Amino acid sequence: MTHTSPSGGGRRRVFAAPSEGLKIPMPLPLFWFRLLPFWRSAEIRAARYLRSQGYRIVATNFRIKEGEIDLVAWDSDILVFVEVKSRTSSDAPESAVGFKKRSRVIRAAHAYIARYHLQRAPYRFDIVAVNETPTRKPEFRLIRDAFRVHPEN
Repeated sequence: MTHTSPSGGGRRRVFAAPSEGLKIPMPLPLFWFRLLPFWRSAEIRAARYLRSQGYRIVATNFRIKEGEIDLVAWDSDILVFVEVKSRTSSDAPESAVGFKKRSRVIRAAHAYIARYHLQRAPYRFDIVAVNETPTRKPEFRLIRDAFRVHPEN
């Protein structure tokens, strides 16, 4: 289905939600996905993987001055802050999450919790390790509760 914008600016593809007749812009064609930086396409694939595991993604790339979180999700009633690490080799991507990176993720998580008033929600930190090689499909490893908050962070 195509739709012409009221301003006459051209056509764009949309699809209608069958239940309510809503018109939603269609996502970018798949060939654009290949043009994304490797880290970004790995985060998108990791989000898709987490959804298949029952997670509900609520935010991506949450950033503050002191740090960032790749994905924020709910796993049933637990708030989960997810760090995505990817490699184009068979090396273990999760080994790149050292003390400094964990500290930055923890600071960003505390800012997220404060901003959205989630102080009472239980939370944890997970890592999704993605190994992609040109000859094989991506391999995902979910490491639940990968690290914990220490009082000095």
